[in-house]
Amino acid sequence: MSESVRYSPSGVTDRDRTRTLFAQTMQYVAGTAGLFAIGAYLGRGLPGVLGLLAFLAAFACLIGMGFAARRSTEATVGLLGGFGLLIGLAVAPTLVRYANADPQALWQAGGATALFIAGFGAAGYATKRDLSVLGRVGTWALIGLLGFGVVLIFVQIPNGALVYAILGLVIYAGLTAYDFQRLRGSSDTDSAPLLAASIFLDVLNVFLFFLQLFSGRSDG
Repeated sequence: MSESVRYSPSGVTDRDRTRTLFAQTMQYVAGTAGLFAIGAYLGRGLPGVLGLLAFLAAFACLIGMGFAARRSTEATVGLLGGFGLLIGLAVAPTLVRYANADPQALWQAGGATALFIAGFGAAGYATKRDLSVLGRVGTWALIGLLGFGVVLIFVQIPNGALVYAILGLVIYAGLTAYDFQRLRGSSDTDSAPLLAASIFLDVLNVFLFFLQLFSGRSDG
């Protein structure tokens, strides 16, 4: 039996809205990635203190998006763009260090990230199984991973950085699948900027974890 399709008074189906949401979200992700690249280029020589301030400002943009989403889509999109630029500035010194140590690792991490996001994103978008549990468990797992990262700063654990990166990729495999399923399960186009922020964060963190693996910095 074919799947029923609901029509609005304007004749637009929920399926049409979902496709529009997917397209808009991916456009926002691409735009945020472009602004991230600009920020990373401009912040190549940024001092560590300014990088930290840029990170805090980027985090403030994310928080602001949650409030702006209830009032203005334009403001939400603007904050998303600001987040992309600022997080690019914040991450720039880290990317420069990796590039100086092993430039090839950047390309390897980029390629691996593209395959990772495409694979787990497609799986999440296609499956009919409810993945909301992955979102809840993944959020708590990230908190635990952050705690483990703090421990690594003060305690020398054999292959600790390697374990940290692999655990991070496992967690983001679930979160990526969940975020892409949210795209299919919604027809509210106003949610596109917030979904784009979530997916961009998936991409960025997966890239950084792969960068750590391919650069050889996980030997400690």
